[in-house]
Amino acid sequence: MSDRIAPSTISFSPNASQVLGLVTGTVFLICCVVSAESAAKETHDPAPPPELEQHLAAIAGLAQPSPMVKIPAGWFLMGTMRKDDDPFGLETQYDDTEFPQRRIWLDAYALDRDEVSLAEYLAFLYGQGLPVPLKLRHLIWHLIDVHVLLDYVMARWPALYVTWEEADRFCRERGKRLPTEAEWEKGARGTDGRVFPWGADPPTPDLAVSGLYHVHQIPLVVAVDSFEEGRSPYGLHHMAGNVREWVHDWFGPDSYSLMPERNPRGSEAGRYKSVRGGSWRSRPQLLRTATRNGATPATRSPNIGFRCARTLSSNPDEEIVDEANPADPDRAE
Repeated sequence: MSDRIAPSTISFSPNASQVLGLVTGTVFLICCVVSAESAAKETHDPAPPPELEQHLAAIAGLAQPSPMVKIPAGWFLMGTMRKDDDPFGLETQYDDTEFPQRRIWLDAYALDRDEVSLAEYLAFLYGQGLPVPLKLRHLIWHLIDVHVLLDYVMARWPALYVTWEEADRFCRERGKRLPTEAEWEKGARGTDGRVFPWGADPPTPDLAVSGLYHVHQIPLVVAVDSFEEGRSPYGLHHMAGNVREWVHDWFGPDSYSLMPERNPRGSEAGRYKSVRGGSWRSRPQLLRTATRNGATPATRSPNIGFRCARTLSSNPDEEIVDEANPADPDRAE
């Protein structure tokens, strides 16, 4: 039940490679058949009825921006120390892309407390004259027609089926930007290198939305401002689970060893953009704050959303970001 996209580098023995080749060929053939069937189904699926438009407009009309939370300047632990004596432990690296663990300095910045909501995403598309993705239209109509889900419930869901370019444009239109991978990781784990946003305890249903499955791939997500017990040290919601999140950086398998120690911004180019945090489908290893993943920028997925960041002024102590939900320095350490 993994939603892993970007491949990692794994070594195999010759015999294992031969077996893998047979398995890969079989899986490839099956995937081609399934993809062809899915494409045919999508082609013949009737378009949602005209009454969907009033629901989309109603959802967009409920858009509420997330408050932003100030992340103070300072050092934090990024990445993972290699651990080989407990291969199935949650403190063990997911793969070798999160090596080495390093102390990284970040200047003060701000992050959205919540993931960008579905209502905000729809309002953005309407405001920019962009079409609502067909898969999202079909999903919303299915939820209304079959599951009788109300507009105001879906309005607080995280944005779904959003590309990296749309996420980047959304943030820039609001005077913000996508966070760097380092900014995202510090916001998720604080300064002490914790395994999950809430600490070292394994994820449970009251901490993160994860490990779920629906036969029709209906996203089993929750409101972006929910799950108080699973917040990060800075009070950020859903830094593990619900949806994975686009960040600014290209996914580089050796990024952590090459990045500068102050305000790193990742690779200059690549094939995949980094996504972080695990989703409603993810198993526990993918919810770890250090686990890395990636997807092509044009990907539209029911598992990927985003949140925005903002660069603070040269004197961030004078800049008020969110008085109602300030970062708690004691909780962050």
